[in-house]
Amino acid sequence: MPAHEHHATIAWRLGDEDFPRGRYSRAHEWRFDGLSVPASAAPGNVPKPFARTDALDPEEAFVAALSSCHMLTFLDIARRAGFVVASYEDDAVGFLEEIAPQRRGITRVTLRPRIAWHGTPPDAARLDALHHQAHETCFIANSVTTTVTVEKPA
Repeated sequence: MPAHEHHATIAWRLGDEDFPRGRYSRAHEWRFDGLSVPASAAPGNVPKPFARTDALDPEEAFVAALSSCHMLTFLDIARRAGFVVASYEDDAVGFLEEIAPQRRGITRVTLRPRIAWHGTPPDAARLDALHHQAHETCFIANSVTTTVTVEKPA
């Protein structure tokens, strides 16, 4: 299968801030497929006013990409197995942790999917198998070293 290209444009511009002293806005824009998304460094990494709390940060986008890819893969696998998903919602969380002195990374992501079904839902063992297969074939999960865990609903 040939490679597929996926493009993103990231745009930032210096205002009248003091760049040499690190006193500049980290707000920028992500553009893809005609869509523009406000982005910024995470407020936990760069203090206000240099980070925007109302913008997407790279760490959130990373967690969302893993969650979204898992969901899309899961939906297809469930469909092929004969199940009908009525809704799927995930409150995913990623953990930014120290991986070495002066180095941090998102070391793990926990997915917390809540799924509603039309008709007969899979039993617990089959549901686990569907999630496992989704994880194994998710493009994004196959691209990272982060540990990804699917939590069972309480």
